[in-house]
Amino acid sequence: MKTLFSGIQPSGIPTIGNYIGALKQFVDIQDAYDCYFCIVDQHAITVPQDRLKLRKQIRQLAAIYLATGLNPEKVTLFIQSEVPAHAQAGWMLTTISSIGELERMTQFKDKSQKQSEGIPAGLLTYPPLMAADIVLYNTDIVPVGDDQKQHIELTRNLVDRFNSRYNDVLTKPEIKMPEVGGRVMSLQDPTKKMSKSDDNPKNFISLLDEPKVAAKKIKSAVTDSDGIIKFDKENKPGITNLLTIYSSLTGESIASLEDRYANEGYGKFKGDLAEVVENFLTDFQEKFNSFYESDKLDTILDEGRDKAHRASFKTLKKMEKAMGLGRKR
Repeated sequence: MKTLFSGIQPSGIPTIGNYIGALKQFVDIQDAYDCYFCIVDQHAITVPQDRLKLRKQIRQLAAIYLATGLNPEKVTLFIQSEVPAHAQAGWMLTTISSIGELERMTQFKDKSQKQSEGIPAGLLTYPPLMAADIVLYNTDIVPVGDDQKQHIELTRNLVDRFNSRYNDVLTKPEIKMPEVGGRVMSLQDPTKKMSKSDDNPKNFISLLDEPKVAAKKIKSAVTDSDGIIKFDKENKPGITNLLTIYSSLTGESIASLEDRYANEGYGKFKGDLAEVVENFLTDFQEKFNSFYESDKLDTILDEGRDKAHRASFKTLKKMEKAMGLGRKR
């Protein structure tokens, strides 16, 4: 069975777009791979965080993973900072990275422009730590959206570089792109990706939004003036985005939705989708609360930490030996 690794930052509550583009698909693939799902809290601190809020969001994200439908008996769920090998291997890969290739990372360029008090060095060295997250588990597959593809390409380059210099130690991962619903867009500006860090809460739906509030956001989503419900990314980005959400949450094909609403107006379509979203969030949050408030969550994270530590330690020791670190016996 091939190994799959995925990490999500606890820097905010995932959106319905994160669910459709990633979390939902994890449930479908957990039987096909040896899956490691990591809450990458060390990545979150590349920019300033409120420590109490961060700790709450780490626990919330763990509960969200499980509410999605991940089975802890099939997957390994753990917190990055609780497994020391990540920071250790991250430093080792940083030493074989060049400043030029790190500065070319799109996310570094975007985030560094938003820093008013100097650019944290962690923003620059984020990609080698991400690469370490992946290679420590001999990962074969990394499921990512478009925004992370550049980082995985760098990871593959670092693996080639490490193996070339220090013998074949690391596994080179492959990228697995989402097949459907990989890019859910903003509700008010459907030309931009939905983001949990958006300043305007009307642009996104959080998985922990009050269900009725989320329904109102759907009803007020930007569409167009022609009244035709048709999937057309270029000319009808708003309706296309809503069709993507509708199809992803119900399993009904977009073609079927187009036929069903062929003679209906936007009001009927958006009203029905609002109900779908409200029902989905109500059910999801019930599952979330059952995990978030329980000791079972801590047991799952403890077991995940221990398993991840055992697996990552083996790779770390191979890396250290290859680079000549530590004492000779």
